[in-house]
Amino acid sequence: MTEPRYDIAFKLYPYKQVAAQSTAPQRHPVVIVGGGPIGLATALDLGRKGTPVLVLDDHEGAGQGSRAICFAKRTLEIADRLGAGQAMVDKGVVWNVGKVFHGDDKVFEFNLQPEEGHKFPAFINLQQPYFEKYIADEIRVAQSQGAPIELRGKNTVTKMCQKDDHVVLDVDTPDGPYKILADWLVACDGARSPIRKMMGLSFDGRVFEDNFLIADVKMTAAFPTERWFWFEPPFKNSGASALLHKQPDDIWRIDFQLGWDIDRAHELQDENVRARVDAMLGEDIDYELEWTSIYTFQCRRMKDFRHDRVLFAGDSAHQVSPFGARGANSGVQDADNLAWKLDLVIKGLAPDALLDTYSRERAHGADENILNSSRATDFLTPKSDMSKVFRNAVLTLAKSHEFARPLVNSGRLSVPCVYDGMPLNGPDELAGPARTRVGAPCVDAPMAEGFLLDKLGGSFTLLAINTQPPSLEEVGGIAIQTLRISTKEDDPTGAVKDRYLGYTTQAIYLLRPDQHVAARWTTANAQQIATALRIATAQEL
Repeated sequence: MTEPRYDIAFKLYPYKQVAAQSTAPQRHPVVIVGGGPIGLATALDLGRKGTPVLVLDDHEGAGQGSRAICFAKRTLEIADRLGAGQAMVDKGVVWNVGKVFHGDDKVFEFNLQPEEGHKFPAFINLQQPYFEKYIADEIRVAQSQGAPIELRGKNTVTKMCQKDDHVVLDVDTPDGPYKILADWLVACDGARSPIRKMMGLSFDGRVFEDNFLIADVKMTAAFPTERWFWFEPPFKNSGASALLHKQPDDIWRIDFQLGWDIDRAHELQDENVRARVDAMLGEDIDYELEWTSIYTFQCRRMKDFRHDRVLFAGDSAHQVSPFGARGANSGVQDADNLAWKLDLVIKGLAPDALLDTYSRERAHGADENILNSSRATDFLTPKSDMSKVFRNAVLTLAKSHEFARPLVNSGRLSVPCVYDGMPLNGPDELAGPARTRVGAPCVDAPMAEGFLLDKLGGSFTLLAINTQPPSLEEVGGIAIQTLRISTKEDDPTGAVKDRYLGYTTQAIYLLRPDQHVAARWTTANAQQIATALRIATAQEL
């Protein structure tokens, strides 16, 4: 993607000189490089758990331009656990419905969340700067409550050197350079990751020969709050495909597929962008261009996300095409997976082998996202005449035949990763619903008071449904909370029974701090649960 002019949308961590810049290098348990959504979410999660964390960023806050705009239900649930979910929904544009067109014809429409009984919608559209602002706002709340989180803007890491038990960082500031020592370094510094380059690590995958123009347009329009996608759109100069999304503040995101052999500077000139937008919207629509950029599809990842004391998260570890909203959403799942593991390792409650499972689980998630993104790209941009004939035949069939609709791929939208077959998975001895199997994220459900996920928090939890669990408050110093649910008293809609019991009458679930299922049984004793927890914290590896 081309770099837009970096104007500050929100100055979230303004530069100020700190005493550490004129003293001997200070040592920190965790240093995060990158104050974007992934770095801030990781810092907030660690800080709320009591682990000191320092965030360094080369800017002072969120830049202009929408960039990531589609935030999925699972991301909102994670943000809600951190305290920022409701603010995002209140500001964002809620949508569940998408429509797919081929030329002038509507092929079909879909509803991403036809099922009721969830606190959050399938998606909201919200410009990335707002996402960062609300996480930073919650960091300030956490700081006021004693959370050991520090943010330093205009602190640019220029050099790093990894030692046996720490990392040495050279940091440049407006007042000159200084050094920092970090027990653990988390690189959340984006797809061009300076940390990754300093370490000489590869970033392998596919770069697709196509270019897409983004235009953020400010206008008042009567279009519905839905995702509209066109194959071979009917408007002039629109390219091979086009996408229209509504955002807050009367901003609309428009994407045009331009092809590979283009003059980027020419395409980004206002008059040429306007010619495409006018053709789509009609020349009688009054609008302002807020931000433009051109990007290529890239599906790449690092081989490993952990390199001794350095961990990579978000775009620094993996990159996918924007269609499908998998970038920021998968990065937030990285943060959700990493924070609790790093916290336990730092506190001496788990071996550092637990951090290897961060790499393994999230690389599994990255591969899943890359596979879906690559398939979407191949469908959007057929590589041969015969592939295009097949694609268009699928679109024609999908207008009137439901069986063909799953074959239409305008960007499979982000869903949370299930950690099937991963080493932290304990026993699955419940003939219950597959959607809440071991490795899956918990599914929300309405209760007599509030929602299920609100009651889980961010620690290991025993969820006991229609049964009395063994009394177990901790295992090896790791706290366990217990949540008992009676489907007769606490489950007015039957959603808990449907989503967690199926045809069984009772269950015990062991849930991880990131709300993924670690183990489940019809009934279990304290020893079984303790063994599953040791598996879930890599003590049995």
